[in-house]
Amino acid sequence: MLAVLAGGVGAARFLTGVVRVVDPSEVVAVVNTGDDMTLHGLRISPDIDTVVYTLAGLHNPATGWGIATESWTAMAELERLGGETWFRLGDRDLATHLYRTQRLAEGATLHEVTAEIARARGVGVHILPMSDDPVRTRLVLAEDAEGVVAGTEVAFQHYFVGLRHAVAVRSVRFDGAPAASPAPGVLDALGDAEVVVVSPSNPVVSIGPILAVPGVRKALAARREQVVAVSPIVAGAALKGPADRLLAELGHESSVVGVARLAAEWAGTLVIDEQDAHLKSAVEAEGIRAVVAQTVMSSPQVAALLATVVLDAAR
Repeated sequence: MLAVLAGGVGAARFLTGVVRVVDPSEVVAVVNTGDDMTLHGLRISPDIDTVVYTLAGLHNPATGWGIATESWTAMAELERLGGETWFRLGDRDLATHLYRTQRLAEGATLHEVTAEIARARGVGVHILPMSDDPVRTRLVLAEDAEGVVAGTEVAFQHYFVGLRHAVAVRSVRFDGAPAASPAPGVLDALGDAEVVVVSPSNPVVSIGPILAVPGVRKALAARREQVVAVSPIVAGAALKGPADRLLAELGHESSVVGVARLAAEWAGTLVIDEQDAHLKSAVEAEGIRAVVAQTVMSSPQVAALLATVVLDAAR
């Protein structure tokens, strides 16, 4: 069995490669839910949905989120009514949120609903939320931005979508994490998997919330030599999103060396891109083995090659 800690777009792309080299039924993806929110009375789990849509072949490759063959009738009507439309929900995407909200209201847990949605979409990977309990990523802004003064704490989606992650951040916390429990199956997967992979996802706001759930970081540290992380930073920059800026704003080095410092406690190997090959010795000076590979997943075929490198590195 292979366990993968997953954020959003980068993790979803990596998983498309994994299922080309590993039987999907042997893969467990533990997905960040710190981005989750309630909007229009609906429970929305963006990272879970991105992973499901991508593995189901439904995702929009241009945006990295949502469904490719989408329509926007509901949003257009909501805009006419003066409702909130800053967070865009396509018509087909709405069906997912309506179903999730209904099932949760009926008493189902988030991991049960996630399994139902994945099964209905024909996804063979076992997808688990990191926790059934609410854990929410909150960010304190370091500067004024669009009516929000510096020092204000905002929800992740307000920062990421509403403010287009264009404002500096002073600190990040994971509200609810100390009282949360890993979803059923999470610790078993991390303990029993032949290899545990931390996918190329934002180390602060995608992997950070998963590690904040009690027991997860300890479980990784106990399996450290079988844990392989893939750096989301290539040549000092994030391929998508604000990972590089967040690292710098929070006092970390925005490089594969900075990623190595964060991961060395719980990962035995860090896979870095060919563009960072000259930093291999600096990465290993942080106490973690470095493996150089092509990590920019320009196609599912390249993602499959990366998955093979990752598995070989751990074995």
